[in-house]
Amino acid sequence: MKSAIVVSLVILLSVFVHSNSEEEDFDVRKHLSTVSRYGVVKDVAENSFVPSDIPNGCTPIHLNLVARHGTRSPTKKRIKELNNLTDRLEVLLKDAEERKISLQKVPVWFHKWRSPWEGKVKGGELIRIGEDELYDLGNRIREKFSDLFNDDYHPDVYTIKATQVPRASASAVAFGMGLFSGRGTLGPGCHRAFSVSSESRASDIFLRFFECCENYKDFRKHQEPFVNKLKEPIFDEITSALVRRYGLNFTRQDTSSLWFLCKQEASLLDITDQACSLFSPSEVALLEWTDDLEVFILKGYGKSLNYRMGVPLLEDVVQSMEHAIQAKEENHPPGSYEKARLRFAHAETVVPFSCLLGLFLEKSEFQQIQREQPLQLPPKPPQKRKWRGSTVAPFAGNNMLVLYSCPANTSNKYFVQVLHNEHPIPMPGCGGSNFCPFEEFKEKIVAPHLKHDYTTVCNVKLDKEEQKPVTSKLSLLFRWLFSMGKDDKWSQKDDL
Repeated sequence: MKSAIVVSLVILLSVFVHSNSEEEDFDVRKHLSTVSRYGVVKDVAENSFVPSDIPNGCTPIHLNLVARHGTRSPTKKRIKELNNLTDRLEVLLKDAEERKISLQKVPVWFHKWRSPWEGKVKGGELIRIGEDELYDLGNRIREKFSDLFNDDYHPDVYTIKATQVPRASASAVAFGMGLFSGRGTLGPGCHRAFSVSSESRASDIFLRFFECCENYKDFRKHQEPFVNKLKEPIFDEITSALVRRYGLNFTRQDTSSLWFLCKQEASLLDITDQACSLFSPSEVALLEWTDDLEVFILKGYGKSLNYRMGVPLLEDVVQSMEHAIQAKEENHPPGSYEKARLRFAHAETVVPFSCLLGLFLEKSEFQQIQREQPLQLPPKPPQKRKWRGSTVAPFAGNNMLVLYSCPANTSNKYFVQVLHNEHPIPMPGCGGSNFCPFEEFKEKIVAPHLKHDYTTVCNVKLDKEEQKPVTSKLSLLFRWLFSMGKDDKWSQKDDL
């Protein structure tokens, strides 16, 4: 009997130690979905994937970059929400006092907290951390692909494009300063001037296709209430836990605002012992998942429209590589052809572009989207999933497509390597390799999307089936939501 008790105690102690160890190892900054800072998450990769070796003699001849802007401040709307949270915390504390509830369990920082962005009237700008992210990225790319960036600068050789949103163009400038540092005569850093071009926001179908696509704007307008409804059970569950834990009458909106504050504090200020400490690691995982669901449904694989509207960008990438191949075949002299096309935009650009490439999918899922079939939503924690906003599109998140010219004795002469956040990533469309023959890349990954013309996808009115209210989907999705994803046979009937 005593030995059984001892064994039980040992088991309990080991579980306790393991649990504490997990909490100590947990870094909330890696679980902030698309609010994650690049330096924290850029090296988080799938350990099981072994990148392809670049064959001897293969040299890069062209590089395409599609990058998100760097870390930015909260937007004007969100700054207002955080200012309101200051008043709301005061109300919660006063209410507890009136109900004679002990405040011993309430975190000390609650009592005098003020928003770090109090007094700001504008927001959304690139902050210094974001500038560093892009500057350092430019330096690393030049170092990694030195042969590509050894020509004198010319805007037709190194094309830099950004959207007209200031944080995107500022990111392009920071990147260019890193890429061309030491190449000029300006200032102590020997910088040089370079050109950043932009299309009008109203007609930029390459980098802001989501703003020009009428069907997408209509879809998003009708889908957002559904997504919020889908997230409610998780927020209600965590709100109840917070009420029990701290004795304050938190509402669902309070939980949402505190989670947003956690993301801003952890990502922008490296503060993890205030708002983030309110939530347990398992609760953070659930909150992160709700954010990832939103990205999946409204920007990613949740609906084919989300990424098919990005086809002009994909065509532009392929066209630039074909021009580089032509220049190589015709022996154009250095400095007479484009060697890199560098683009700076938004999560709404990077996420659809990643989907067009079929990234973060299993092979069977890639075949589904090729057949225009819907995918299951990302599984609920604690199940593992590939789709994470912190990986897919953190601040400064990026995809690079590097075109290689290989010796004539290889079976193919030109190959495409895909790097996501600077790391090789498997393409299910190319047999799970990150290094794909250019013609195979065009045939298996690009061609199936090209039958979808941007004007047809975005401006031809959707039929009534596509426009029907989303509320009819709730019963199926809630059943899936509460199943903890255990029933792998369940799949969505509708293309979200």
